[in-house]
Amino acid sequence: MAEPTLTAAPGVTVKTDIVIIGAGQAGLSAAYHLQQRGLPPHRGFVLLDRSPGPGGAWQFRWPSLTLSTVNRLHDLPGLPFTQVVGPGVAEVPASDAVPRYFREYERTFRLPVYRPVSVRLVTEGALTPQGPRLRLETDRVAFSARGVINATGTWDAPFIPAYPGAASFRGAQLHTRDYRTPQAFAGRHVVIVGGGISAVQLLDEISQVTSVTWVTRTPPTFREGPFDEQAGRDAVALVEDRVRRGLPPRSVVSVTGLPVTPAIRAMRARGVLERRPMFSEITPDGVHWPDGTHQRADVILWCTGFLSALDHLAPLNLRGEQGGVVMTGRLSTQVQKDPRVHLVGYGPSASTIGANRAGRAAATELMEFLDLG
Repeated sequence: MAEPTLTAAPGVTVKTDIVIIGAGQAGLSAAYHLQQRGLPPHRGFVLLDRSPGPGGAWQFRWPSLTLSTVNRLHDLPGLPFTQVVGPGVAEVPASDAVPRYFREYERTFRLPVYRPVSVRLVTEGALTPQGPRLRLETDRVAFSARGVINATGTWDAPFIPAYPGAASFRGAQLHTRDYRTPQAFAGRHVVIVGGGISAVQLLDEISQVTSVTWVTRTPPTFREGPFDEQAGRDAVALVEDRVRRGLPPRSVVSVTGLPVTPAIRAMRARGVLERRPMFSEITPDGVHWPDGTHQRADVILWCTGFLSALDHLAPLNLRGEQGGVVMTGRLSTQVQKDPRVHLVGYGPSASTIGANRAGRAAATELMEFLDLG
């Protein structure tokens, strides 16, 4: 199936019941459940995706991130991953396999994905007999919808904390999303900042070609043994509690700890996991600690995560006094201030399995709220 084309005369607003912003894991899951509940494509719902092709953020990941190293990828509803990509593909780059799967998913269920379309602003729209509508300004045409499922994720909002002296640094400052291969750092000393799964993987790769210093804000927590379903539910519950109270969400991974894999054990044997606490300032040629020690550096690689990409929703004033969006609903996808808006891939639904469940909850609850069947 060819991708749908977006054509409208200048000044014309495209009307639909629900707009899904983002066609990654959460967005595709929500679209599937809207369709399964009887909402027709195009007139009933559309997906707007800013990427050039299917695959969500996965299409931009570094080549060494394979299916064996990603934090477990879950099937989308209705189509097993192995049915598309096949078994025994653990070493296939995720940037190849996941876009292939998403493309087939969109084709199989004939989902109305329009791309590339960048949503710039979501504002209050016209008042109609069915209730107030939302207006979505994009770089192509405007849309009018009764409800919005926001599935923009975090990839477009990399987070780099502010540190004294950062502007004076003469080397390169990069973020996880800029990483491609370790060979690019050969011959340069790299300070790697961050204690998450991505930070540890890049530390492993880069340390095999050049000298590194690993810096984390708090001592990393390593998790021995299996991570069972109850542990997963407990971790999600901690994140969910924060968003229900309107606090900025933490990632699910931040409360689960780092699994001790064969790669971690090999890094321990090589002495790579000797971390230092956060430095206090950045100098033109490196980083400096309060105790007076200094490390010369050519590159600072910030593996410090991402924020939720919600700037386009700012006109709706969804954030509360605590700095986050107060969430409600069965799986904490519904915005308390505006029940017409659901956030999936936010807070407890930021993991792949959480995104699937959140997509279903958002589709169900939003259709019920809008009385769409």
